[in-house]
Amino acid sequence: MSGAYWFDPTILREYDIRGVVGHTLGTGDAEAIGRAFATIAARDTGGKVFCVGYDGRLSSPDMETALISGLNSAGADAIRIGLGPTPMLYYSVHDLDTDGGIMITGSHNPPDNNGFKIMLGKESFFGDRIQELGKLAASDDFNSGAGEIRYKPMLDRYVARLTEEGRCLAPLKVAWDAGNGAAGEAMTKLTNNLPGEHLLLNEKINGNFPAHHPDPTVPENLTQIIATVRNEGCDVGIAFDGDGDRIGVVDGKGEILWGDQILALLARPVLAARPGATIIADVKASQVLFDEVSRLGGEPLMWKTGHSLIKSKMAELDAPLAGEMSGHIFFADRYYGYDDALYAAIRLLRVISSTGDSLAALRASLPVRLNTPELRFECSDQRKFKAIGEVRSRLAVEGATVDSCDGVRVSTTDGWWLLRASNTQPVLVARCEARDRAGLLRLKEALVSQLTKSGIAPPDF
Repeated sequence: MSGAYWFDPTILREYDIRGVVGHTLGTGDAEAIGRAFATIAARDTGGKVFCVGYDGRLSSPDMETALISGLNSAGADAIRIGLGPTPMLYYSVHDLDTDGGIMITGSHNPPDNNGFKIMLGKESFFGDRIQELGKLAASDDFNSGAGEIRYKPMLDRYVARLTEEGRCLAPLKVAWDAGNGAAGEAMTKLTNNLPGEHLLLNEKINGNFPAHHPDPTVPENLTQIIATVRNEGCDVGIAFDGDGDRIGVVDGKGEILWGDQILALLARPVLAARPGATIIADVKASQVLFDEVSRLGGEPLMWKTGHSLIKSKMAELDAPLAGEMSGHIFFADRYYGYDDALYAAIRLLRVISSTGDSLAALRASLPVRLNTPELRFECSDQRKFKAIGEVRSRLAVEGATVDSCDGVRVSTTDGWWLLRASNTQPVLVARCEARDRAGLLRLKEALVSQLTKSGIAPPDF
């Protein structure tokens, strides 16, 4: 590759880079990303040694080759850590103390998608920094050099680190579902090291995802593991997304635990060990979580949705634990502060083991609220942020109680409703939560009223 390079503008997202292979994303983009990132890293930090990992998508090996070619041509060295989940890349950057890393992954997107998650040093590379890649590529201001390639398979070292956390587990019966995603081999190796009985589903990595789509936040994708838990009498079921950084959980009754419920249970031992610590959750999380953190003596903090944004806030506040409704769980307590679903699974099994209660009983110990699912409805990129601004202005005039860290989250005596703009898609996101059905109806009506005033068709509740 030589000369200026222009990316399809749709692939440069807020948190990472993603596109449709053969349409908006190709190996030329991968090479340009490598050259641009190596150039920026050298100028900003002097960094020149980067880990590179890839997921199980059919396009990922070619993307890896092209990315490394770009890194090398800008003078950077690449350490090839192999096929595995995204958290293995994060772990490798910490364990090998490299200058950063790039993971080739389409996450939980469809099979024809792919992309890149990037670290500079030990921090996420996101937001304006990703846009900077595009500007630098278009300027043709790349460094030139001849970097080297090293081979350092990291799967066994990564699994060994996870195993350290699982030595004191009770002998539970656990169903695991990798969804044919990149966590499959790590999951298999890890469960071989754990006590108890482990039933593995879709552990073979297959970029076509033949069993079901690898997104455990969608109930339909948990049908298989729910049936396995119920039919086999398992204590718990654990599922992963396509690149292993998001977790889905079902209890022994086959009932789904959502991200905020998982985080509430994980917070208990963390706050017992670190009283007064800050626990962070995204703006979509239930009030039950924030109240539970306060009850446990912690400091709850509501923050913006987005794994890169959460990680940065954790580092800023030295928070030991954070999470999102989407199933990203971040541990800086005895770990490195990034989202790792396999590690979160082990920590959850520790909670179950240490209490002696079933996961169903632990879930039942949390207060019950009525809420809508996450509602996503189309709104153009040009319109979505303006609409949020209009709603925020009207609410200010009305004297409403509003948290504006990410869109508007409006609290009333009934509960709360949320409206925010997605940072990655041309959609608005809404959610409501109340103590009873009458209150939930009033919250929905308030949300619909605000959308109508801005000329936006409300979602179908």
